[in-house]
Amino acid sequence: MSGRCEATLLDNLFPIDPEVAARIEALDLQFNKFGVDPYGIDKNDLIRFVSAFAWIYRFYFKVDVYGLDHVASRGRGILIGNHSGGVAIDGAMVMGSMLLDAEPPRLPHAMIDKFIHQFPGASQLMARTGQFTGNPDQAKRLLRDERLLLVFPEGARGTAKLAKDADSLIEFGTGFMRLALETKSPIFPFGFVGGGEALPTIANLKRLGRLMGVPYIPVTKWGLLIPKPTRFQLLYGRPMTFEGTGHESDEVVNAMVNRVKERIHDLIQQGRALREKRISEEELVL
Repeated sequence: MSGRCEATLLDNLFPIDPEVAARIEALDLQFNKFGVDPYGIDKNDLIRFVSAFAWIYRFYFKVDVYGLDHVASRGRGILIGNHSGGVAIDGAMVMGSMLLDAEPPRLPHAMIDKFIHQFPGASQLMARTGQFTGNPDQAKRLLRDERLLLVFPEGARGTAKLAKDADSLIEFGTGFMRLALETKSPIFPFGFVGGGEALPTIANLKRLGRLMGVPYIPVTKWGLLIPKPTRFQLLYGRPMTFEGTGHESDEVVNAMVNRVKERIHDLIQQGRALREKRISEEELVL
């Protein structure tokens, strides 16, 4: 009885969107008769979660997506982009574009930070919707099973950027490149613009954050952590492939990482130009 009551409560809180349900059914995932795939992703939970999120993606925020066809419709790959927005708004918008706009839809597996699991219920929700802690072995397994990963090489330091620096890039980690080389996976670069306007951060409380088990607590202009409705630009560039084994020297790998970083910088700059109406969509070079 309690299980049925719980399901009814979830249905009332998160009514199922028929279009979303159809898109989740179309995902290239191997659900068993209970609606669970080999990684523990629960189809019914995913439908509920994405149904709730779809309204936010479509109506609360406005996302202008460009170059989505550059992301392969099937097969392994790693989405790599810039981080901003204080609370990883960018990751949510990338997920939305792949699940709600891409044809056919794809489910990216975000490599999330460990601190997310400090929040009640977060571990269960993340696992059931296909988001996993950034464990290298798990990432390799997903790629070898032809899945799509979402990685932010700037890490939590990227979301900690102040509003004035939101569209800048800081140092990239190199783990994603070694992972791409070892698994022979293409990299799909993207640039995200607008995060600093949705949640204009003016300071980060790192000491308080550590006490709460997170890297920092952002302080915004209005003191709240609720992003304001904002129009974003999300630009996907052509895939990038690199040759190697993943065991190259740091110097060699850093040179490859810098090429990806430069590409993302270019996409961000084009996104800014679009936002400021300095170029038209026809002038984009993705």
